[in-house]
Amino acid sequence: TRSVQSQLEIPLAEENIHIGPSDYVPWQNDNKVCFIRMEARGFAGIPFELECRLSVQDSPNSAGVTIDAIRYCKLARDRGDAGALLPISAYCMKHPPVQMYDHEARKLIEEYINQPFSPKTIEKEEKAQPINIKKRLANPS
Repeated sequence: TRSVQSQLEIPLAEENIHIGPSDYVPWQNDNKVCFIRMEARGFAGIPFELECRLSVQDSPNSAGVTIDAIRYCKLARDRGDAGALLPISAYCMKHPPVQMYDHEARKLIEEYINQPFSPKTIEKEEKAQPINIKKRLANPS
C-alpha cells in the first residue's frame, strides 16, 4: 500500500485504499491474482465504477525488472560505484531506502546510464565508496 501511495501527489485516505496480502499463498503456487476496483466521477459528476481481475505467473512477471536492476548494478560496478543505488532501488523495489516518484527515479537512472565514463580498475583490497548519485550527476568524472 505504501509503495502505491508514494506515487500519488495526494495520497488516498487509509480507508480508501488496500493492497494486500503480498505474501506467498501456498495454494496459488507461482500465481498472483490482483483485483482492482476504482470509483470515480465522469462527465457532469456521474459516478462510475471499474473492476478488473488480473492473474499472472509471478516469477516470469518479475524477470524484466530484475534484469534491469542487475544491468544497472553492473554499470555501477564497472564505474567503481557501490552502496545503495537509490534511483534503481526506488524504481524497481517495493521498499527502497529512499522513495521517489517513478518519473523522477527514471530520469536519474537515464542520466546515470548516459553519463560518459572511463571504467576504473578496482583492486580487491580497495573498498568502493557508497554512491552519492546527485553529486555524481552534478560532477561527472
